Amino acid sequence: QLQLVESGGGLVQPGGSLRLSCAASGFTLDYYAIGWFRQAPGKEREGVSCISSSDGSTYYADSVKGRFTISRDNAKNTVYLQLNSLKPEDTAVYYCAVSKLFPYCSSPDYWGQGTQVTVSS
Repeated sequence: QLQLVESGGGLVQPGGSLRLSCAASGFTLDYYAIGWFRQAPGKEREGVSCISSSDGSTYYADSVKGRFTISRDNAKNTVYLQLNSLKPEDTAVYYCAVSKLFPYCSSPDYWGQGTQVTVSS
């Protein structure tokens, strides 16, 4: 069964950090670009970051550039998103997804179920 499972979300104060993980099972991530997306209440889902399958090139949305870092460990079949200097406006459900397209990881083939990130004092 093909599956993506996110973890690492939670409640954090403004300025805090979290690391999200996206673990794949049933298939290998090696040949896919992997993206992180988020959806806040009442808003459309937006792309946050994407990492290529070939050379590890990365893309970040302007709203998170310099604060978030995406990385992948193909040996563990896992992708990570480090979230630093978190702001209340980063509050959302975060999803990982696999795509054949870089740099935006558009038209994903598979999605995870999401993990909630809440930034609040």
